[in-house]
Amino acid sequence: MGEPSVSAVIIVYNGAAFLAEAIESVLAQTLDDWELLIADDGSRDASLEIASAYAARHPGRIRCLRHPDFGNHGMSATRNLGIAAARGRYIAFLDCDDVWLPRKLEEQVAVMDARPSLGMIYGRTLIWHSWREGAREGDHFYDLGVESGRDYDPPTLLSILLENRAQTPTTCNALVRADLVRQVGGFEPRFRGMFEDQAFFAKVLLRARVHVSDECWAKYRQHAASHSAISARRGDDLGPQVAYLWWFLRHVLRHDPQPRVVATVARRLLAQSRWLVRRRVRRGVKRVLGRA
Repeated sequence: MGEPSVSAVIIVYNGAAFLAEAIESVLAQTLDDWELLIADDGSRDASLEIASAYAARHPGRIRCLRHPDFGNHGMSATRNLGIAAARGRYIAFLDCDDVWLPRKLEEQVAVMDARPSLGMIYGRTLIWHSWREGAREGDHFYDLGVESGRDYDPPTLLSILLENRAQTPTTCNALVRADLVRQVGGFEPRFRGMFEDQAFFAKVLLRARVHVSDECWAKYRQHAASHSAISARRGDDLGPQVAYLWWFLRHVLRHDPQPRVVATVARRLLAQSRWLVRRRVRRGVKRVLGRA
């Protein structure tokens, strides 16, 4: 098998309940010119056995990857494991609990091939509750925040990502040129589970021209064991967000100190830091009062 157009990267950590469905959504693609890299992050359930069975049925097309020490290194390092092995000119990411719609790769590759100046494409992602019978919430989309069907030069889309006021690129939805992924250094290993996607996309949106589509190409499964759901229940995502903004401010100052971008990041960092301090003060007061 020659070099494929697309390298699909699925990361998995104890995802046996959903992994086969994610793999099947890749196999169901109307574009046949892909390879699939399943990168395991030290799973202790049947994830590796499921991945290995698919690889055995599709030799040379599906490959299983593990960290050299077989350990758990987080989402960013595991995505980078897949990136290092990718042979395609495009890279598409998929978490083990999400799925692609059948025409995702065909339609995205067509746009990217027709516009060589583009570094990335993304569209709408379905916030998917209906996979579970009796779900209390219905499926829905977030507002894209910008006009769809257009190309955007950097850093136009970056403020939307930083302010988190609309749907930003999602890992299950985006298609990125492989040379751009490597140019920006892939994912940041320091972000193991929260804001790992935003750190990556911030680097991309700082540098690359991006097409935003109105098409839906992926379903983002909502369930209690996801990183975002766990963080929401704990109410502890503000601290990691401040850490992410500090990291990105340093990244911008070091690599591409555009005044408008620096001002946007600094303004967002200041606002979130104030909220973090206020929340910590409130929690501290409640603890003191509770002991009084």
